[in-house]
Amino acid sequence: MNFPSTLPALADALRNGGLLITDYLSHLESNFNSREPDVLSFIPEEGRFDRLRRDAQALLTRYPDPNTRPPLFGVPVGVKDIFHVSGFVTRAGSKLPPDLFQGSEAESVTALKDAGALVMGKTVTTEFAYFGPGPTRNPHNPEHTPGGSSSGSAAAVGAGLCPLTLGTQTIGSIVRPASFCGVVGYKPSFDRISKTGVMPLAPSLDHVGVFTADARGAALAARVLCRDWRLTDSPRKPVLAVPDGPYLANASDEAMKHFDDTRRRLAAAGYMILSVNAMPDFEEIRARHNLITAAEAARVHEKMYARFRELYHPKTVDLIERGQKISGEALAQALKGRKKHRMELTHLMNVHGIDLWISPSAPGPAPQGLESTGDPIMNLPWTHSGLPSMNEPSGRAANGLPLGLQLTARWQADELMLAWAADIEAVVSRS
Repeated sequence: MNFPSTLPALADALRNGGLLITDYLSHLESNFNSREPDVLSFIPEEGRFDRLRRDAQALLTRYPDPNTRPPLFGVPVGVKDIFHVSGFVTRAGSKLPPDLFQGSEAESVTALKDAGALVMGKTVTTEFAYFGPGPTRNPHNPEHTPGGSSSGSAAAVGAGLCPLTLGTQTIGSIVRPASFCGVVGYKPSFDRISKTGVMPLAPSLDHVGVFTADARGAALAARVLCRDWRLTDSPRKPVLAVPDGPYLANASDEAMKHFDDTRRRLAAAGYMILSVNAMPDFEEIRARHNLITAAEAARVHEKMYARFRELYHPKTVDLIERGQKISGEALAQALKGRKKHRMELTHLMNVHGIDLWISPSAPGPAPQGLESTGDPIMNLPWTHSGLPSMNEPSGRAANGLPLGLQLTARWQADELMLAWAADIEAVVSRS
């Protein structure tokens, strides 16, 4: 039996009964047993598929008529282990006692459940969604990192273990692992998806987003998750812009060569592509973002860190202790700078008629080894601005690992970005 490879096709088949949930779960279980031992994307769970079958039967009992079934009927979803989910323990990739940080189910998880999704399980996260890595490996080469902090969520989709997963991004924790694992990763406009019920790292920077196999799948999930979603089509080709300046110097030669090739493919397909000087103060943007991350993480973890310092990963220790030295006044000034940065990017978009910025999603392919999750520098300024951004898989590096194209749209223009992304995907995607 051929199973749908994209989330929209899968959701349609499950909803209309063309694909039985029981058959799909059997297929998923077989693939899971084959691939998961090498990828290690999920938190281990005894009897996972027995539970899923019970949940699926309850869903069938609730919605016997295909005409009344919700949009994600029967779709399994993986949930990064900093989201609270009823019936699951939240461990956040940490050695701290888990009873310290339990809570009510995340609003995003409840929204997916209400849309008919089945929780496949918790996916591995770096410690507290920072840089302390977990066991997850890159699905394309287990000797390489999947990225982080949404390591398990990206790898699960990349390995075909799950069609939809939830993640978060504070610096580059959706777009970077999506690029490394060869999947679509969508980070919405800041606060467009509720963070209630999600453990924070830096509340002024944290974004909730999703991983899927394609752009239309991300749009389907976004319609369920985003506040005030407005259905839209892509009425025309967007005007694209490359942000020339010190920012692009952070990409490797291989990444820039691939980016230039991708840009030529887009131009040949009829897209207008501008080169616009942007972010001359990039080093200030980076310093400001890192200051906010450290200062807010120190405040989030203040009480737990005082009691359990010895249980924290050294990378998280370094973050918190840097943050403890930052004054409230310095943090307030940095937050003002964040708003200024968004306004400056928006001004450039207005002046030049730009619809989407394009840039490399990461400095290069996934680094070898599991001690580092890679550098999020290519994602940092877009997260800092709060503008919506996403990864589109765009080909492979010389070593066979995925590379990606990063799209960034105007504030609250998530709907248009995802509509345009589906067309851009047809041009840039390469196996």
